[in-house]
Amino acid sequence: MTLQWTAVAFFLYIEIAVSLILCIPFISAQRWRVVFGWRIWSWLSPYWNKCFFTMIMVLIVLFLDAVREVQKYSAPEPMQDAKVNPNLYDHVHMKLFRAQRNLYICGFSLFLWLIMRRIVTLLNEAAVTLENSAGLQAQMENAVKAAKQHQEDNQTLKQALLEEEKSMSAKKQQLKLEVEKLAGQLKAAEDAVHKSHAEVEAMKRQAKGLAHEYDRLLREHHQLQNLQSTEDKKDQ
Repeated sequence: MTLQWTAVAFFLYIEIAVSLILCIPFISAQRWRVVFGWRIWSWLSPYWNKCFFTMIMVLIVLFLDAVREVQKYSAPEPMQDAKVNPNLYDHVHMKLFRAQRNLYICGFSLFLWLIMRRIVTLLNEAAVTLENSAGLQAQMENAVKAAKQHQEDNQTLKQALLEEEKSMSAKKQQLKLEVEKLAGQLKAAEDAVHKSHAEVEAMKRQAKGLAHEYDRLLREHHQLQNLQSTEDKKDQ
């Protein structure tokens, strides 16, 4: 195996190992997101796309070269020459096997290179989705708690309103009784006032009658005095 195909095979082994590590089930997407958030990856991020597309171009070139080798040693001419010379037959088949091996190695390397990028992208997206879902779950729990608290507050307020309504009804009934009591007292006071006015009027009439009687008696007294003085003058 030449140096370039040895490097491609080594690169394929590394891809297989990394893909298996990325697919380990007990390592969650959040942990991979933490790993991908290391400072070294942020330092390598400006070169990542260039490296990715460069490797794709190299692997595509090697893949096409392997396809060309397979077609070269699968053509009718080498096979016809190989049938004539048995040693050449083994050599042609060896070359064809190596070309096919290189084709598979390069093809799987290219395939796993694309798969690895997709796996890393999906892991980041899954981690972001889980974080968002956790945030939404927390928001939903907070909303449920707030709704329960609001419901409890409404229940408490309703109970307080019912109690206040009962208290207001009792106060209204008490005020009604007091108003009726005051109305009775007012009516009694009005009756007493009317009775007092009647007594005052009666006393006024009585006083007026007494004044008239006093004036009459006074006039009679004056008249009697005048008569007596007249009689005394006659006797003299």
